[in-house]
This record gives sequence, structure tokens and C-alpha cells, in this order.
Amino acid sequence: MKIGIVFGGKSYEHEISIVSAISMKDVLKDELVYIFLDQDREFYHIPTNTIKSKLFSSGEYKKCDTLTLKKDGFVKKAMFGEKSLDVDVFLNITHGGDGEDGLIASLFEFNNLPYIGPRKGACSVAFNKFLTKGYAQSAGVKTIQYKYYTKEDPVNVVQFPVIIKPVTLGSSIGVSIVKTQEELEYALDVAFEFDDAIIIEPFIAGIKEYNLAGTKINGEFVFSIIEEPQKAEFLDFDKKYLDFARTSTALKADLSPQMQEKVKESFKKVYNNTFEGSLIRCDLFIQDEEVYLNEINPIPGSMANYLFEDFNSVLTSLAKSLPKEKDIKITYEYVNKIQASKGK
Repeated sequence: MKIGIVFGGKSYEHEISIVSAISMKDVLKDELVYIFLDQDREFYHIPTNTIKSKLFSSGEYKKCDTLTLKKDGFVKKAMFGEKSLDVDVFLNITHGGDGEDGLIASLFEFNNLPYIGPRKGACSVAFNKFLTKGYAQSAGVKTIQYKYYTKEDPVNVVQFPVIIKPVTLGSSIGVSIVKTQEELEYALDVAFEFDDAIIIEPFIAGIKEYNLAGTKINGEFVFSIIEEPQKAEFLDFDKKYLDFARTSTALKADLSPQMQEKVKESFKKVYNNTFEGSLIRCDLFIQDEEVYLNEINPIPGSMANYLFEDFNSVLTSLAKSLPKEKDIKITYEYVNKIQASKGK
């Protein structure tokens, strides 16, 4: 199987996507074909044997072949016309904007290309933390209390500490823990620098956080181990950035069988059929034996490979169990009836 790794994008998480993409060389056994989307939204074919982070920071990637996306996939210029890029399935590993907001999903679906990743509807739910909260609650999964603000809204915080999060950013970018009124204005400036809307939640010191990744293959859920990430106050950008390059298996959390089942049931409710075709990671809190969804990672860092005992097997099995687009036949029956009734 040839897997097309699509990464980069016009996003604050562009560099993290590069790190995740490169890490796939260490965990996937199939032939990888690297397709880079730069900040100008130009596609490039990056040779697998020469890919490294400096290639992008130096701009040398522009010496690689440019690609054009068409109905049959990606093509590049050849001596006589065009040559198709030989790919069996695409893996969307573009974090943040372009990848997680539905843009790349739309391109794939419009061109009828098989891909692993969140579909358009799933992107809408997971990319916006405000919408994620409502989605989770409607699916029967609890969330921490929150308030939503835009740049134009007066922000009123009664009780500290709180945590401030830009609504459409991941990797803890723009996130701050605010402990006093004096710290609030600066934290708001930081968050609104990255986004036009934020959510504010109470910061609960010492609350237990757990990560669970999974997917659905042939209608059956496949789960990773449940990890309790090691952290100080919260997983900041630097810690998460290092996690995006992880390829060694994480340690399993010390949870009772009953609590593990509660976590998995919450995951199932979140995944539902909304996220079919993708491998996601849910970050969850546990307090007083209750499970709360923190956030959904529709394209987790390094695809959360470090949470699986056999990540390669899971991903290749998922590639063979992707949802099929409904075949809609356009017959013009209705238009023909109207024309016939008018004698035309």
C-alpha cells in the first residue's frame, strides 16, 4: 500500500504538522509518499528519503516537484505532459487550519479520493471548542463549565483561577492560566492575537487528565491504551511540541477496569458516526468518578501512534475500512415531468 502523507498548511500549527509527518517514517511500514502544502497553498512532492525539517525552514522544498490536485489525484509535470502520483490512500496529517477545519477534507471529497482523516462535519465539530462543548453535551458526555466571548464582548471573571483558550487553536497555542485580575488583560490580548473568540473555564488544580485514541474499523471500535500525560499545571506548547515527535509507546494509566470502561464509553459517544474514517484522540478529565471531555483531537499529534501497541496495523486496517460516499444518481426526472406538463 502506498500512503500519501499530506501535511503543512496555512496554519499556526504548520511546523507541528511537519514534525508529525516526519515521525510517520518511524512507525509506518508501507511506502510513504510525502505531499507538502506550503503557506501559499502550493503542493509539493517531497522525496521520502530526503525529508527533514530543515528542508522547509530553509525554503529548499521549493526545488521539489510542484503538484496539482485533479479528479484522479495529484499530478506533476513530466517530459511528455503530466505524471500521476501513485498513491492508494491519503493520510491527512495537517494540524490546525486547512487540515482540521475541513478544507483538505473538502478537496479530497470533491475529487473522490480515499483518505484517512475527519470528514467535513467532523471538522466543524472538533475545530471549534465552543461547538465541541455543545456536541459533547448533546451526545451525553459531560464538559467543564465554560463561558464564550468574542473580541467585542466585555469579559467578566468573578472567580479565579481560570484557563483561557482560543476557540480554534490547538497545541495549547494562546492558552493561559489566569490567577488574578491583573493577569487577565494580558492573557486576553494573547488569546485574541490568535483568534476572534475564546472560551474561559475554571482551572481545577490537580484534576486528573487522560488521553485515549481510537477509531472504528468495520463497525468495531479499536482503542489505544489510556494514558495519563505527565504535566505541570497544564500541557503547554513546548511539551506538546515534543509529543508530536513521539514514536515510543506511552505508559498505561493506573485506572480501575470500571473507570477504563467509563472512559471508553465516553469516547464512543463522541466518535459516534461523526468521526468515521478518522483516528482521533480524546483528552478527558476525571473528577469524583465522572468523565468530562476536555477536547477532541481529530488529527492528533503524530497520529497518537505512541498510544498503540501496533499502530501500523491499526492505520492500514483503517485504510481498508473507509466510509464510502453515497452514489447519488442525477436523472432529471423532476425537471422532465415539469417540461412534459407544460408540453415542452
